[in-house]
Amino acid sequence: MFRRDRRGATAIEFALVALPFAALLFAVLQTAIVFTAGQVLETAVTDAARLILTGRAQNGGFDAARFKQELCAHLPAFVSCDKVAIDVKTMDAFPIGGVPLPIKDGKLDTTGFGFQPGTPGQIVVVRAVTEYPVFIPYYPSPISNLANGNRLLMATAAFRSEPFQPAAPSGGLGSGSP
Repeated sequence: MFRRDRRGATAIEFALVALPFAALLFAVLQTAIVFTAGQVLETAVTDAARLILTGRAQNGGFDAARFKQELCAHLPAFVSCDKVAIDVKTMDAFPIGGVPLPIKDGKLDTTGFGFQPGTPGQIVVVRAVTEYPVFIPYYPSPISNLANGNRLLMATAAFRSEPFQPAAPSGGLGSGSP
């Protein structure tokens, strides 16, 4: 009698596939969110780096806080600006092989970060890093690359500054004062 009764078969089949389906759905959503956050950070770095490329940051007297403020103006709410660290350095040559990830012992390591926007014609590397939370951990989790389960997002722009005209120092030659 029970052998021919099929009324609960659909519920049992759903129970068998619901958990793997939900896990797959959440993994796809998490990957999409992290990818979007990374792309948004890349765009923000590119837009903010243009201030250094054209000399507007140097002539405007930007410091690290002001540059970070400009970068954060391009970030949406789902990327926390409080956790973004910036590093702006001048170099003698373009970095071959890329810029290394600032990870030490599985943690984000921003020691050595600074703000040197350079002068006209110098090679400048701008990078911004942040820890992005992984809301739905899954195993194996290729999306998290830090020991605490978060994802390190890093965006980099490397360029040679344009030959902009440096601002004249106030009170010096060319300021119109005797």
